[in-house]
Amino acid sequence: MTQWKSTAAAAARSLGRNSIVCGVTALLTLIAGPITQGYRGFALSPGWLSMLVFCLVVLALAIHLLFDALLFRLASSHETEAAGLAAVDDLLSRMQLRKPDRTPARLERRIAGSRRIVWQQRFALAICLLMFAVQFTATGGTPLC
Repeated sequence: MTQWKSTAAAAARSLGRNSIVCGVTALLTLIAGPITQGYRGFALSPGWLSMLVFCLVVLALAIHLLFDALLFRLASSHETEAAGLAAVDDLLSRMQLRKPDRTPARLERRIAGSRRIVWQQRFALAICLLMFAVQFTATGGTPLC
């Protein structure tokens, strides 16, 4: 396996793992919100609504990162880096997600773009978890039983 193929495959694995872990964490936070309110009922306060928005942002970014992981897998399935990245660009232009460029971006630049999205997702997840903790402690952290 060539260097660029192993780099693309590693990026795909890393993006897939990150998106699944962050997505599941956001889903668990959304599930735990009403459960932690217990018998008092679940009132949609501005704090819970903003937590919901940030959880949805995390889930949307998780879907985007899973799509990026599939694109990196597509690129690594070709013999040369140029052919793999050309296949990715062709797919994106056929899906009308990107206009074809005269000079396609290199693999390192594409990985850097995906890393920026990973950090945005982690930041949104941190805000979501912080808001969950604030809402949980504001309600007194009532026991479930």
